[in-house]
Amino acid sequence: MTIGTSIIDMEHFKRLTAKPKFLARYYSPQEMKFLMGKNFSVPIMAEMFAAKTAFVKALGINAHGVKLSDVSVLTDYSGTYYLSLTGRAKIILVAKKYRTVVSCSHHKISAIANVLLYD
Repeated sequence: MTIGTSIIDMEHFKRLTAKPKFLARYYSPQEMKFLMGKNFSVPIMAEMFAAKTAFVKALGINAHGVKLSDVSVLTDYSGTYYLSLTGRAKIILVAKKYRTVVSCSHHKISAIANVLLYD
C-alpha cells in the first residue's frame, strides 16, 4: 500500500489554466467534457490536477515514463472521483495489481488530493 498527496496553489494554478495549451496537454477528452459542464471551474480543475500529481507521487520510483495525460480523473454516478488510466500508468497498475482510491478537496487558496494505491 502506498499514498501520494498533492497540494495546488489556486492563484498559481489559475494563471496556468489561462494558457490554452495547458488544458489540452493535461486533461483528457472525458475530463474536458466534465469540466465543460462545470464551466471550467478553477477549483475543480485544480482538484483534478492535484489527483493526477498525487497518483504519480504514490507510484514513487515506479512512475518513470508516466505522463499526467495518462491519468484521467472522472466521477461516477454519485459524483465520487475515480481514476481512469491509460498508457504506462495502466501498465504499472495492472502489473502491480494495484487498485486506487482518490480523495480531493479545495478551499479559496488551495486544492488537495490524496491517492491511495493498494492490492
